[in-house]
Amino acid sequence: MKIFIDGRAGTTGLQIEERLAAIPGATLLTIGGSERKDPAARAELLNASDAVFLCLPDEAAREAVQLVTNPQTVIFDASTAHRVHPDWAYGLPELSPAHRERIRSSGRIAVPGCHASGFCAIVYPLGLRQKTLSCFSLTGYSGGGKAMIKEYEGPDAPRGARPYALGLQHKHLPEMQAVCGLEHPPVFLPVLAPVSRGMLVSVPLDASAPEIYNCLADWYKDAEHIKVMPFGGEDCLGSGRLDMEGCNGTNDMQLFVFGHETQTVVTARLDNLGKGASGAAVQCLKLRFKEMLP
Repeated sequence: MKIFIDGRAGTTGLQIEERLAAIPGATLLTIGGSERKDPAARAELLNASDAVFLCLPDEAAREAVQLVTNPQTVIFDASTAHRVHPDWAYGLPELSPAHRERIRSSGRIAVPGCHASGFCAIVYPLGLRQKTLSCFSLTGYSGGGKAMIKEYEGPDAPRGARPYALGLQHKHLPEMQAVCGLEHPPVFLPVLAPVSRGMLVSVPLDASAPEIYNCLADWYKDAEHIKVMPFGGEDCLGSGRLDMEGCNGTNDMQLFVFGHETQTVVTARLDNLGKGASGAAVQCLKLRFKEMLP
């Protein structure tokens, strides 16, 4: 099958390309450097492909979708542009059989945001529709793209953790609210850590930790890429601490439940470039083209 990555030179595009190289039968169509911003050249490749990954800013992603006239071309958009659009499937297949079936049958699939992936994996199965929730997310800097990578790996790199999006208007909030069916967006505090990759997304709850654990363990008992870890993080904590880099290099997400009878914290651990971006995109490709790919 023929695949084109529009925005291949970015962090997510490069990671998708690396993962596609391991898939027999996947042929990557490429575009010359001088043609990357030529709409006609891009349109030719977009419409010649079985599958297209959009690794672009939101407005550029919307423009790319308009260039696709071939009804057989399936688009996987890694931007924020279409994640709450009713005509697009949301690319987190573990959430429910309905999510998986929509990905299998859709020609337009929105790849979830990294923070949102952890949040939705925690909240969606619990059905917490009417509560006002909070979320704390610690993330590696690689998700910020080449400019942020250069900043954090330069001679004057920040050394400590840095909260951001303090105006409480983070771009992942719409999908966090919409996908989980919440009446109100969560109070969301993301924090940049001085590490390249890795992510811990935590949601505190006034609820029984054993009950929350049992609900999540049952929900994800057959999931391939989401695993509910032993209650309290047994055998997973180093000196009582949770390593944010424990899922790096994989497409896996691990859910940890901590707490007691009246208070709970659920934490999702994932690679922000894996299950939080390129890994999720390629997982959706494999699900959508199950009959064509090994």
